[in-house]
Amino acid sequence: MLKTLKDLFDSLLPPTANADPAATEHALQLATAVMLVEVMRADPSFHAGEREAVLAALRDKFALDADEAARLAELAEATAKDATDLFGFTSRINERFEMPQKLRMVEHMWRVAYADGHLSAHERHVLWRIADLLHVPQGAYVNARLRVQAESESP
Repeated sequence: MLKTLKDLFDSLLPPTANADPAATEHALQLATAVMLVEVMRADPSFHAGEREAVLAALRDKFALDADEAARLAELAEATAKDATDLFGFTSRINERFEMPQKLRMVEHMWRVAYADGHLSAHERHVLWRIADLLHVPQGAYVNARLRVQAESESP
């Protein structure tokens, strides 16, 4: 428990110039997971499909096994509950991800939003805010939504 809390606090600190690459990667993974969890939390009704979409996104994005993805999602949920803004997380992502990686992340966030079969206005707003903080162009954001929407409607 204390190690997890220490990891949480350490991940919230800005990386130093001589930071351990593993710690930097963990901070990036946590920042990404928090963004996915924020979309999941945007919907007031919890749906198990949303959690599974978060876990699938983490496994895909970082090649994690099921247990690692579950632990990261759990840590992200605790971190998201205590977060006062999204900038600290999105700035980490902006430092490390190129636009194709950001677009893939936005697609994963859309999958989380559509996992329960409907899109709430709050989910759409949270997604727009995150995409804006990630400097994703509006057209690319809309195209990502359309791709995921078409994928979720196909049998």
